[in-house]
Amino acid sequence: MELRQLEYFMVIYEVLHFSKAAEKIGVSQPNLSQQIKLLENELGVPLFNRIGKRITITDAGKLLYEQSMHMFSHLKHAQESISELKQVKGGSLTIGVLPGDCLIKHLLEFHRVYPKISLSLVETIKVTEQIIEGIIDIGVTTSPVQDNRIIQTPLFHEEFALAVARETPLANEMFVQLKDLQDMKTVMFTSDHHCRKLVDKHCLDLGFQINPQIETTTLSSLITMIEEGIGVSVLPIMFLENLHDKNIETVNIKNPTPSQDISLIYRADKYLGFAERSFIKAIKDHIQLAKNDALSF
Repeated sequence: MELRQLEYFMVIYEVLHFSKAAEKIGVSQPNLSQQIKLLENELGVPLFNRIGKRITITDAGKLLYEQSMHMFSHLKHAQESISELKQVKGGSLTIGVLPGDCLIKHLLEFHRVYPKISLSLVETIKVTEQIIEGIIDIGVTTSPVQDNRIIQTPLFHEEFALAVARETPLANEMFVQLKDLQDMKTVMFTSDHHCRKLVDKHCLDLGFQINPQIETTTLSSLITMIEEGIGVSVLPIMFLENLHDKNIETVNIKNPTPSQDISLIYRADKYLGFAERSFIKAIKDHIQLAKNDALSF
């Protein structure tokens, strides 16, 4: 059943004449008759009683007309709502980020520019999985993502540094070697966290494992333990810079410097509406602006 056939049917219903209906629609009468016949065959009932050159409506025709009126009314409402949505530049968006991601400042800026877009921020270690399941619209995660159902857009390369309490001797160091971690008291995320996995991999490459004093799943508790001097931790430099915590100092790590690539991802078959397109553009613009500012120093 096609919308065009229903539109033809409704015009015939209203004028009760095939020739007049064909003229009003702008199609030939044989074509109009054929489309109605196809519709009747699909439904399995006649919609019109044909009495010579006159036609009348069957009970099935009356029922179809009533339901078609409701359907086209809903379609019109949907079109008007979508048109209104475009005009007011609204919509809703669910963003998935890895725990500890520093995306919040970008979200705040995006909200200032597009206050009518409703935002929901979800912290999860399963960003890719939740994108595929349709739980979140757009994700920000480590790359590459090996899944042909996902489109990924590179955002930036992120380096890690040592986070230490300001009152400790380490706070005065310009840098530390990664291998020095084996002799330090550390507080870290649990082993399933993406930051911990990255650090563990680099340490194993150098032939040692770190044994944290305390492991935690929450960023807030990790920050508190660093502030109190219970141990040091390895975290993204961008996050530490945006933390603005006067009780924590950032010390560079060398030989090697743990790092990762961050990408924006979404489903390849997902229609990108106004909210999604605007968010993607805004994030890319903000990242580029931050890079330009860094190069200017």
